[in-house]
Amino acid sequence: MIDVADAAVRYCGRLFTSKEIDRIGQLITSDRTLNRAQLSRIVCDEFNWLRPDGRSKEMSCRVAMLRMQKDGLITLPPPQKGNGNGRTRPRLTSASDPKEPLSLPAGAFGKLLFGPVTTGDDSTLWNELIERYHYLGYKPLPGQCRRGTGLSAGQISSESVICTLLSTMHGSLFYHG
Repeated sequence: MIDVADAAVRYCGRLFTSKEIDRIGQLITSDRTLNRAQLSRIVCDEFNWLRPDGRSKEMSCRVAMLRMQKDGLITLPPPQKGNGNGRTRPRLTSASDPKEPLSLPAGAFGKLLFGPVTTGDDSTLWNELIERYHYLGYKPLPGQCRRGTGLSAGQISSESVICTLLSTMHGSLFYHG
């Protein structure tokens, strides 16, 4: 938690004094029916936080208020519509739980069978596996993409899954795996 008793704190390029942060807290508690978008409009109006073209910096204000909340300075009302882009992160289920690690030479895998992700269930599992095991987690895919999975047909269990992604971006083909 940040201590702003006498100091100003910078969020989104703007310095906020402790009095301004207190005022934002008062606005939140004074009318519990206000949502985050309405609060950002009020804060921009009260603090005269404008873009060069004269319009309110509402999105910067929302980001600043989220960061203030993360720093423990204010408590925003809960979001009304999730994350705003209509997408949710994949829910992790037992289908993607870690299995026994494989430590074998490449030749021990035998023939690998690859196939496209074609069903809704396959798509859900692919997204879940990427969310759990890829270092960036699941993100919506850019451009034209071809998702696939691979299984070892050799000595390895059929639970050993390989996820592949072929993506065309800027006319080039990239492999992500």
